[in-house]
Amino acid sequence: MANDKKFVEQITPMDEDFARWYTDIVKKADLIDYSSVKGCMIIRPYGYAIWENIQRLLDARFKATGHENVYMPMFIPESLLQKEKDHVEGFAPECAWVTIGGSEPLTEKLCVRPTSETLFCEHYANIIKSYRDLPKLYNQWCSVVRWEKTTRPFLRTREFLWQEGHTMHATREDAIEETRRMLEVYADFYEHELAIPVIRGQKTDKEKFAGAEATYTVEALMHDGKALQGGTSHYFGDGFARAFGIQYLDRDNQLKYCHQTSWGVSTRMIGGIIMTHGDDSGLVLPPAVAPIQVVIIPVQQHKEGVLDAAYALRDRLAKICRVKVDDSENTPGWKFSEYEMKGVPLRIEIGPRDIAEGHCVVVRRDNREKTFVPLDALETSIPALLDTVTAALYAKALENRENRTFEAHTLDEMIEIAKTKSGYIKAMWCGELACEEKLKEVADVSSRCMPFGAEPIGDKCVCCGKPATKLVYWGKAY
Repeated sequence: MANDKKFVEQITPMDEDFARWYTDIVKKADLIDYSSVKGCMIIRPYGYAIWENIQRLLDARFKATGHENVYMPMFIPESLLQKEKDHVEGFAPECAWVTIGGSEPLTEKLCVRPTSETLFCEHYANIIKSYRDLPKLYNQWCSVVRWEKTTRPFLRTREFLWQEGHTMHATREDAIEETRRMLEVYADFYEHELAIPVIRGQKTDKEKFAGAEATYTVEALMHDGKALQGGTSHYFGDGFARAFGIQYLDRDNQLKYCHQTSWGVSTRMIGGIIMTHGDDSGLVLPPAVAPIQVVIIPVQQHKEGVLDAAYALRDRLAKICRVKVDDSENTPGWKFSEYEMKGVPLRIEIGPRDIAEGHCVVVRRDNREKTFVPLDALETSIPALLDTVTAALYAKALENRENRTFEAHTLDEMIEIAKTKSGYIKAMWCGELACEEKLKEVADVSSRCMPFGAEPIGDKCVCCGKPATKLVYWGKAY
């Protein structure tokens, strides 16, 4: 019975314990459950629906840029993985291995894929023969396994869902253009669909992907001032092509090695959404990926005509958005709390008085602003309000990033900012690994990226004082 149902349980305030707040939300909003397999999570229907919307929107963007979906095996023979030295060394600590099949020891152990560069390379070596075969623009949606020591739902788990694009090109220029194009696809998706502002830039050599010549990244800042690597795009040069013998006959009748890229994002995006937009009442979902964009709550639904009116609104709105009527026996107050927890962007309340006066109440999740909307204007008002919510979420996240971005010109400034504030620290860097490692040691910050097109804020390295031309965003990260 309704009277026996409790309101949504209390969430730990984010300012009291951000990590606990995050865990409360992923559990109480029914995004995940814990598994008997340590470090692995069960993604529940509501959480998976968010991922499905992300996948659907990104997949359309990939296909619009000429990419095709394929599927590779989940197992990689050890000999195949060993073909690219830097790559295998980078992933060795995280690899999970299969050594027995059925009851028999395997003649060669198999790695459960942590990433699929080697599998794609083996395939490309078999199918690429001529310049006419290029470019090869493939993408894969799958799960991967990395044996992480410390895990947290969505942010770092031993198995996670992602997409990994792997492409082959005739020239260095074509491949670099691909890496930058796909990075911009990610950046545009983050900003326009997820309402998360990102910084586009290049990783330092220390932070680049194992086996890559260059790694590009989109970096987002969470509500607590920690950075989240939102997605990466890598240029591999022809290193993998040489290791795997991937050559093509060019127009000049000469055999040449291909140039390779890879790029990927994962269910970590969902963690980013939670930590960027969520509040002490639960999720706040950007409309583009919300499983339910509008929930209709009938008020005094036992009265004649109320449920019929709610169903009629649902049928009308179903043509323009993802909409649900909650006609359960729970009280309206319980329902309000439930859908706030689930982050539904808009709530429509309709009762006898609203029906009589020809309007309904529309409540925004992001700021709880209430608007009386004529019933005959909903088809135009709802899409506009959803766009308004997206814009407001982006503006709020951008303000948080700007308020948490600082400058450091000396090592003492860097240490003091890192100790007393949370956020990005902009500082010049000489490019020496020793300085990058020292900053990690004394200030506990890592290089997030060297942003594209950024103006220098000085000419001396924040660490050693030597001449510097590279501006770097530093910070603590998930």
